[in-house]
Amino acid sequence: MKSITSNKQFNAIVASGRPFVLDFYADWCGPCQALLPTVEKLADEFSDSVDVYKINIDEQRDLAAKFQVRSIPSLFFMKSNKIKDSLKGMASEHQLRKKIKALA
Repeated sequence: MKSITSNKQFNAIVASGRPFVLDFYADWCGPCQALLPTVEKLADEFSDSVDVYKINIDEQRDLAAKFQVRSIPSLFFMKSNKIKDSLKGMASEHQLRKKIKALA
């Protein structure tokens, strides 16, 4: 799983046209840290068809504002440069797998 560290990097990802998932998190967020191993596992599992990126809201406030992130963890499932789905808060592996599969 890769991190997005700049708006320029985010724009390049969008321009690629490949489906992707954005995982907004914070280092101090317990639920974010609890969900991270599951997100990383699924990122590896679906790496051939979908990219998964984590975005630290404390470091990338512009992107968090752009996606109107109000709670974390927040995941956005992107295809054709549009939000196809989102999850706010904790999610099960089954929920995440289903949403990622829909992008592939």
